[in-house]
Amino acid sequence: MKYFKYIIVGIVFGITLTKAEVISWYRIYEMFKFQSFHMYGVIGSAVVVGIILVQILKRSHMKSLYGEEIVFNPKQMSIPRYLIGGTIFGLGWAMTGACPGPMFILLGNGFLVILAAIVSAIFGTYVYGLLRSRLPH
Repeated sequence: MKYFKYIIVGIVFGITLTKAEVISWYRIYEMFKFQSFHMYGVIGSAVVVGIILVQILKRSHMKSLYGEEIVFNPKQMSIPRYLIGGTIFGLGWAMTGACPGPMFILLGNGFLVILAAIVSAIFGTYVYGLLRSRLPH
């Protein structure tokens, strides 16, 4: 019962992305062919809102629901790491027509073929876990 709030947020998020056509393979295809602004507008809006909210959280020293201060740890930028990771992520997104979050929304909408992508993503995560200590970070 304590996870009920997360289930509700997930359902609302799934409905929102479905209604906004963000999970549509055709919208993603248009984006990768630079034929439509729709997906760039959604992603860009999310980035801008995220930046604003993070700044508000940092400056107001807000606390979590459990009373802990929300802290943002600085990350060390590594261009090759993000370039390689972003390329792999983008290729997977282009090949399947879905990034990780919407894969589960597609499954919830009855597109069972996405199970192949979900299983592949879980397998890829497992392989990464096995090889993580040997990879450059």
